[in-house]
Amino acid sequence: MSKGTERKLIVGLDIGTSNVKAIVGELLNDNSISIVGLGSHASKGMDKGGVNDLNLVVQSVKRAVHEM
Repeated sequence: MSKGTERKLIVGLDIGTSNVKAIVGELLNDNSISIVGLGSHASKGMDKGGVNDLNLVVQSVKRAVHEM
């Protein structure tokens, strides 16, 4: 990627007991953030804030990111 097309991206991920949410924003020249992607999916593999099944959690994160 050339210097002229380099983008400054900020990524947030919230893994909760009921939902997984992912958001991607781009930092603009005026220091504002433009949201370029947002995804959400039901959380699986979590119980009371703890991980019960890591594979199910990973699948939930992938699905939230795929919805962007």
